[in-house]
Amino acid sequence: MPTSQSGDFTRRKHYIPLESDPQVFTKLIHTLGASDSLEFQDVYSLDDPDLLSLLPRPVLGLVLIFPALDDYEKVWEEDKKTRPVYKGRGEDEPVIWFEQTIGNACGLYALLHCISNGSARGYLKPDSTISKLLKQVIPLVPTERALALEASQEVERAHAHAGNSGQTEAPDPNDSSIEHHYIAFVTSDLGAHRGAVYEMDGIKQGPLNTGVTLKEGEDLLGESGRGLIKAFIEREDGESIGFSLMALVKTG
Repeated sequence: MPTSQSGDFTRRKHYIPLESDPQVFTKLIHTLGASDSLEFQDVYSLDDPDLLSLLPRPVLGLVLIFPALDDYEKVWEEDKKTRPVYKGRGEDEPVIWFEQTIGNACGLYALLHCISNGSARGYLKPDSTISKLLKQVIPLVPTERALALEASQEVERAHAHAGNSGQTEAPDPNDSSIEHHYIAFVTSDLGAHRGAVYEMDGIKQGPLNTGVTLKEGEDLLGESGRGLIKAFIEREDGESIGFSLMALVKTG
């Protein structure tokens, strides 16, 4: 996969890849300072109403895990050609986006995008690691924001613990053969952008407004959101093999 959205950024750090396990992701957001009432759960179907009914609603964010196929490299290259590098910052940003400059950490970036945006942000504990990080980085341009995240020892320690807590043996942090990639889908809570769904991928040029806006009372696993995920899978591979989806939900 490309090293960064700017194309000329050498990664100075590599983390242990996170296992695509809702328990691992949930433990990490709690360590970072999200409320204990938030957790990640597997989404077992985009079509079966009985399986969809198992999930608490509303869904506050989605993490999609998929094979990093050659076709996705082409998508990244096209994004680089057609969109300028994102330079947004400050409280007027529709969404808070982090450029991925830490190797093998796409799971962390997807997780951060979920808890930093939309209504999920209201469930972050004051003076927690994540709240202090957001206070620090929101005024910064993306390159400075990326450096601030890299420099956070609290985030690095929390991620290292999570990376070693999965059910399978943790791979080498410097392993360049990782075959899956994580992205997030979140909504904006800001003014005219309220309800707009954004694709959040740290290796792209910036946050991508998908053109989908949720209706009043609709969440990310409503008809519009499910259609968006299905279209992404169809574009990448045409089959759901190798893809998995986790939802950020409120359980308490």
